[in-house]
Parts: sequence; C-alpha cells; structure tokens
Amino acid sequence: MQEFGAWSLRKCRRLPQPGASMPLPYPTVSRWRIAVPAAILVLLATTLVACGGASSPEEAVRSQVAALQSAIEERSASAVAELLDEDFIGPQNMDRRAARQMAAALMLRHQRIGVITGPLDVQLQGEDRALVRARAALTGGEGSALLPDSAQAWRIESGWRLRGGTWRITSLTWTPALQ
Repeated sequence: MQEFGAWSLRKCRRLPQPGASMPLPYPTVSRWRIAVPAAILVLLATTLVACGGASSPEEAVRSQVAALQSAIEERSASAVAELLDEDFIGPQNMDRRAARQMAAALMLRHQRIGVITGPLDVQLQGEDRALVRARAALTGGEGSALLPDSAQAWRIESGWRLRGGTWRITSLTWTPALQ
C-alpha cells in the first residue's frame, strides 16, 4: 500500500484491515425490534375492531361495507357469504346460497376484480337496521392485462341488520348506473 505522508491510501478510504469486518456508517437495528412492535400494533387494532372498536353504528356499517369490498377484490366467495344474513334476499328472490354461488362464478370468471365505490349514504333505521346506498364501479380482467376486460357502474342499495353484534346484509339490489 502506498504511503502519502502520514496517510496511507487505506486510511483515506477508511477501509478495514484485510480479514476484518466492514464497519457500518449507521447503527444496525434488528428486524425483531421493528417486527414485534408492529405485530403488537396490528393485534391491538384487530382486537379493537373485533370488540366493537367502532364508536357508532354508522361507522360499524361502513366498516362492514369496506370488508365486503375487500372480500370481492380478494375473490373470496366465502368471505362475501359471511357478510350475508341468514335471511338474505336479493334480486329475483336470490337467497344466501344462490348469492354465494353467483359470487363464486364471477370470481372464477375474472382473475382480477376491482371495486371502486363512491360516497356511502348510510341511513340508520332504529338501533339494529340500516340502509346503505352507493354507486360503485366493478372491473374484471385477466391477471396479465394492464386494463380490465370489463367494467360496469352500478347503483347499489343494501339493507343491513345488527345480529349477534355483527352487521350483516339482509337485502341487496343493483341497477346499472348508466342507463
């Protein structure tokens, strides 16, 4: 190594001696120091939601609508069915079983499903009933396509009932929004 006065090339570059480990310019942080507090926060948030963390019935209904949207986008017909009340009735006397089958068929047809909702109009009807109106655009496509193969805008009206501490859909109607 070449010497330049009191400094060597090694000192200027601050390289470690051969065989020594390279010092880091910042302190290292264990993954566990970040992962454990993050996991605790997630568990706490989940517990608050599960134990009625919503401060009002309207917020609880909105949370269930968001759960429905997530279930559709994740293509989980069983998660959609979990949100339907046992007394569910849809268009043309569709019951809960038929609604689950229809959701499963649509999810098999499209590898990707997108849901974009407009503002929700939540009207509480007493302590255990609610009516939700919204406009939504649903898109469907294949996994490799950049743009969706199909899209449709809908006017949606859903009835909700609080049963066993959980808001569930009792009725659902939809009509094309662009007619």
